[in-house]
Amino acid sequence: MQGGLRSFLSHGNVIKNAVLQRVRMVNPMMQSVASSRFESVTPARIEEHGFESTTIADVLKDKGKGADGSWLWCTTDDTVYDAVKSMTQNNVGALVVVKPDENKAIAGIITERDYLRKIIVQGRSSKSTKVGDIMTEENKLITVTPDTRVLQAMQLMTDNRIRHIPVIDAKGMIGMVSIGDVVRAVVREHRQEVERLNAFIQGGY
Repeated sequence: MQGGLRSFLSHGNVIKNAVLQRVRMVNPMMQSVASSRFESVTPARIEEHGFESTTIADVLKDKGKGADGSWLWCTTDDTVYDAVKSMTQNNVGALVVVKPDENKAIAGIITERDYLRKIIVQGRSSKSTKVGDIMTEENKLITVTPDTRVLQAMQLMTDNRIRHIPVIDAKGMIGMVSIGDVVRAVVREHRQEVERLNAFIQGGY
């Protein structure tokens, strides 16, 4: 999957070239005109319309209110069994871990990978092991901000081989996105770019 994501990240220019090739096939006389227009106008137009400018804040907004400040969580004192049960019931692959006090301060994150590597592989009991014993602690978390662009987030997740990444602002953690959330946002951006390029070639701009 990681190799596939790296390949996907390099396809922006491929899309543009494919559209230009279509122009050449339909009308060779338009080749120089289209190329000139792409070189001189398209970057500004694409930026104006937001290509590759979708942010993590946009992703959280698309996920709905439940993803913005009310994400699923467990405490450091919960058993790993209960945490995994919660993941299964809610069809998610990670939970935010908070400290068991009134402030509910962020302590870290627990993922399916933590369960597999630190419980199953090591032959430990999920019912007697606390979440705090196997979670990824807060000071080791790889995070993004609401202003991070989705392509940057995808690259960060790919390079570090992680599938979930917390979103942090000045006040603390405000949500979490998965690699699936990020990929969907990038695919949507590329689809919109193709539509804009087609409209540009046909005189829509």
